[in-house]
Amino acid sequence: MNRNHMKKIFALLLAAAAMLTFTSVAQTCGTGKASQKIESFEIVTLRLSGMRFTTEYEIVMKGKDAEVVEYAIRYNKNEDKRVPERQTVCSADKILKLLNDCELVSWDGFHGKHPKDVKDGIMFSLQATVNGDRKIRAEGSENFPKHFRELRDGLHAILSQK
Repeated sequence: MNRNHMKKIFALLLAAAAMLTFTSVAQTCGTGKASQKIESFEIVTLRLSGMRFTTEYEIVMKGKDAEVVEYAIRYNKNEDKRVPERQTVCSADKILKLLNDCELVSWDGFHGKHPKDVKDGIMFSLQATVNGDRKIRAEGSENFPKHFRELRDGLHAILSQK
């Protein structure tokens, strides 16, 4: 083989290795995860807390329906008490649509560090079990994943419907 032919082969191998590495890094960082769909869920818990409040939303699948409960967390001496504020039952399909529209699968592993120079704010944590045994965990402090507000607003809208 001549030298030019060897250089071309080396360049092609290098390009192939770079493409494989990019694909691997993209999958690790979450790119491509959003295309995965949630087909079912067992439980989704979203906890929001600020200086003077803590609210927890819990969604539990019950057959073809979903029970959505908003809890106020009351602090009493050494324990937290979950006090139901609002609750409703809606179709599980409605919740699945919301979770998929908000690309909840892509949230897995999100850790939003508190921005420098922000003295106050809202913290969140999310835990979900979907598609049988798939666990999704995310957390942040005044730093949220894409579609966070849509999920929060969607839950509020579901709980506000009569």
